[in-house]
Amino acid sequence: MKIVKTQLLVGVAVLTIALGMSCRIDAAVVSQQELQAKMAYCKTCHGIDGRGFRGFYPIPRLAGQQVKYIENQLHAFIEHRRTNNIMFNVAHVLTPEMLTALATNFHELNPEPLGGMGGVSTNPAGEGKKIFEEGIPSANVPPCATCHGAEAKGNEDFPRLAGQLNDYIFAKLKNWSSERGQVPGNPDNSAMMEPIAHGLTDAQIRAVAAYVSNLR
Repeated sequence: MKIVKTQLLVGVAVLTIALGMSCRIDAAVVSQQELQAKMAYCKTCHGIDGRGFRGFYPIPRLAGQQVKYIENQLHAFIEHRRTNNIMFNVAHVLTPEMLTALATNFHELNPEPLGGMGGVSTNPAGEGKKIFEEGIPSANVPPCATCHGAEAKGNEDFPRLAGQLNDYIFAKLKNWSSERGQVPGNPDNSAMMEPIAHGLTDAQIRAVAAYVSNLR
C-alpha cells in the first residue's frame, strides 16, 4: 500500500513539474521584445497606436479591433481567401502564437479616431446614423448595429467599425466582391456582407462610413 501511494505521489510530482515547464515554454514562445518589435513594424503602415493611416490609399485602424476578427482576417490573407499581396507577405510568416499576441495587443489599444475626411458630413444625427441603427428595409439592408453592436465596437467575428477610417470603409464595401470570398467553398461569416454591400448606394456607404468613423 505504501509503495502504491509513493508511486502515486511521484507521478503527481512529475506531472506538476511537466505542466509547469510546459507553461513556461508556452509563455516564452513570444517574448515581449519580439512582440513589441512586430507591433512597431505593423504600426509603420497602420499608424501611431494602430489608428490607421492615410497615404497613397487608406490603411485600416487596428486599435480596439476584435481579437477573433483580426485572427480570422490574417488567416484569410494567408489562405488567399482575401486579396492583398502585401498582407499575404506579412501574415504568412507569423507563428500562431505571434498572430494571437498581435491581435490581443491591438485590441487593447483605444486611441482617438482620426475622424472624417474629404468634406464628408459627420453629423451623427444624419443618414449614416439612421442606416446604422435602422437599416434600409426597402433594399433588404439590415441595421449595421445588429452585428456590429450599438456602439459599433464589434463582437468576436464581427469587426469593430467605431473609429475606422471612413475612406477605408468606403473602399472595402465598394470592392467587396473582388477582395473577399476568393475560395467560395471555404467562406467565413463576412460572406453575409456581400449582398448588403451591393444593396447600398455610394452616398449611403459614405454616410454610414462618416458616422462610424467618429465613434470612440
